[in-house]
Amino acid sequence: MADEGIETETQTSNVLNGEEDQDQMDVDQEAPPDENSVMAEEKKAEGNQQYSRKNYEEAVKLYTEAIELAPKVVRYHGNRSAAHMMLSAYDKALEDAQSAIKLDENYLKGYYRAAKCHLAMGSFKNAIMYLEKVLEKDPKNKDAQNDLRTTQMVQEYESSAFKAYDKKEYGKVVFCMKRILEACPACMTYQVLKAEALCLMGKYSESITDVQNILRSDPLNSDALYVKGLCLYYQHFNAVLRNDPDHTKAMQALKKAKRLQSKKQEGNESFSKGQYQKAYDIYTEALQIDPVNKATNAKLYYNRALVGSKLKKTEEAIDDCNQAIELDHAYLKAYITRARWESEKYEEAVRDYEKVNKMNRCQEHRRMLDEAKLELKKSKRKDYYKILGVSKGATEDEIKKAYRKEALKHHPDRHSGATEEEKKAEEVLFKESLTRIQSFEHFLTGQVLAGSALVDQELVPEAIHPADFPVDSISLLVNFFVSLSNIPSRGSKFYGADKITTSSCEVSPRANDCFQPIKMAGCVKGARKHMSGQEKACRLVWRH
Repeated sequence: MADEGIETETQTSNVLNGEEDQDQMDVDQEAPPDENSVMAEEKKAEGNQQYSRKNYEEAVKLYTEAIELAPKVVRYHGNRSAAHMMLSAYDKALEDAQSAIKLDENYLKGYYRAAKCHLAMGSFKNAIMYLEKVLEKDPKNKDAQNDLRTTQMVQEYESSAFKAYDKKEYGKVVFCMKRILEACPACMTYQVLKAEALCLMGKYSESITDVQNILRSDPLNSDALYVKGLCLYYQHFNAVLRNDPDHTKAMQALKKAKRLQSKKQEGNESFSKGQYQKAYDIYTEALQIDPVNKATNAKLYYNRALVGSKLKKTEEAIDDCNQAIELDHAYLKAYITRARWESEKYEEAVRDYEKVNKMNRCQEHRRMLDEAKLELKKSKRKDYYKILGVSKGATEDEIKKAYRKEALKHHPDRHSGATEEEKKAEEVLFKESLTRIQSFEHFLTGQVLAGSALVDQELVPEAIHPADFPVDSISLLVNFFVSLSNIPSRGSKFYGADKITTSSCEVSPRANDCFQPIKMAGCVKGARKHMSGQEKACRLVWRH
């Protein structure tokens, strides 16, 4: 890793205009006068000294102290990102680079470092995205141009390796992985694939050496543990057969292991070709070969789960993830996949993501956990779709009809022959339906948002969120209130129709009607500009 460069007090540069070498950073020429800022500058200067001496861990500590004193200074995050990169802590370096970008969207070094981190970890699409942003701001940036070419070359090696693996050309796989790992030293996926290819070539010692290096940095890496088990499995049975070529049990066990591996690979090939049912059947057959082999069977259950999801067998796929986790309690990918598929089982999904975050703390896993917690919180809101009895993909007309139907269902005139108790019960339900209508009206006219001071807590006990109704709000509002004029009522007239005037269009029920006075205002200013003629002057006041 080339020295990323840190920010010093003597630099005077304009990165965006290409006046600064890529390994230098932006600086502020004047430190703010407050005490914290002065102390932060001192910590940064000490960090720079440690960085120049290649004491990167100490530099990280000092930059962290500077950030705690002045968290909004871009260059502190940038310098700590550089130090993390020199320690090969690419996930932490990426977080700092992204923090710097949030503070200053024109901070070129932040984009470049983010690209380098993504490339090092094997995330090619993200690397290309950030490199393209660098080149948008600085088209002549040679470092970004070179890294973009490197990323594209690595993608070609990746494609060649997968094709070679399918053809069982493991020597070529190893060659491609070595080239990729030169650019992506922190990519565990390709480290494991190289070790697996070495194992399948019979180079057990080399494979185990690679696997042990992986497990030192990631002790719970299921893929690495699988390859290690495979190596030991083959290695020990081959050792037995070298000493006793006629050892029946060793011969049978070795044949079983090779058959199991062959079936797994056959299923993988079918999966990659999009032959999902065939792959599903092959994985099912493979699971019958050696029930005792937990490591391989965990992989098979997980692979069958992936195929099952493609075949719309969601429940079976979740069961297969359960089986994979039962066989391998540290199977990170199985936890993540199961959590994604736990449709509307929000608490279970949160538990899975919490487990994942404990097993492997990184920004991506933290994001998954936060999203799951948000979905859990949203699930505890009122579901207005369920209240209306419509699907989440309902059209504007369907939602309008559902509201009108809800209002009509419990209208007092519909229950004129009912007992007094039944009438009172229906009256309560009718009031509730009108309250829902007003909640929807407030939402549509933009009055109700989460945490808004405009929420009338008596009428709207829970804020409706914008995501709850994907419809054209204003047109639906106007159409809905126009349609309400057709609600059947006493004498085939709308309650209080004799009191409608063109000046205020106030609709007020007669005093002898069975409603208690509660005000509900509609057609507020957000809707007025979309109304025409008489509608523009209209202000509906419901008292129920």
